[in-house]
Amino acid sequence: MRFLSEDLPGTFIESLQLGSNTVDDMKNGYFWNVNEQIKFACKRLGKLEQLKGGYNAIGFSQGGQFLRGLAERCPNPPMRNLISLGGQHQGVFGLPHCSAPNMSWCEIIDKCISKFAYLSWIQQRLVQAEYWHDPFREEMYKTHSIFLADINNENIQNEEYKLNLQKLDNLVLVKFERDTMVQPRESEWFGYYKPGGDKSMLTLQESLLYKEDRIGLKTLDEAHKLHFLSVDGDHLQFTKDWFRVNILKPFLV
Repeated sequence: MRFLSEDLPGTFIESLQLGSNTVDDMKNGYFWNVNEQIKFACKRLGKLEQLKGGYNAIGFSQGGQFLRGLAERCPNPPMRNLISLGGQHQGVFGLPHCSAPNMSWCEIIDKCISKFAYLSWIQQRLVQAEYWHDPFREEMYKTHSIFLADINNENIQNEEYKLNLQKLDNLVLVKFERDTMVQPRESEWFGYYKPGGDKSMLTLQESLLYKEDRIGLKTLDEAHKLHFLSVDGDHLQFTKDWFRVNILKPFLV
């Protein structure tokens, strides 16, 4: 994304590095509690004078839902536009490149992982467990997920989260139509499996999250501030030209 500096001359661009170097940043992407990451990001952005009037945020992969959590929990400085590229907003239930409905052995592995994913010490230490969403054990997910279930208002209706998300000028959700990394890829548009199985899907609009407007998505949608874009490619595979036409010009210029 270095081309942003060229396309937006004079614009302040900050890359959120979670650590003192790239090695720590990569490690923290797996082993640093997401809730602590958001606190760190909120504090860091709050110190930047250039962002006092607001900023645009671009999240790649899991960064999409992490930045949404930031928008919900950290209203100052205000986030204006949130671009989520392949974010897993309803979580994942599957290993990368392993589609459970098409490969029976993948489904067995998924169920084995779920036996451990919701253990407290794993939730506290393994980032990907914090957005593991087992459709066969919805109640377990809702009560034991320390991050995703919280920012999706699955248990307690946190009106502050809803109010803060509704302050966005635009929430842009980009799904990669041939994504083999995210299971299911529909999660990138807030879609997910129907509770009790991993075959049939619910779109965002069919879900209680939308119908009950738990985090303000229905309100954003009706105000034409919720946008669904797609790319005919695998995870995070897009061209500079596509980004310029579909993201940069409509939402960031």
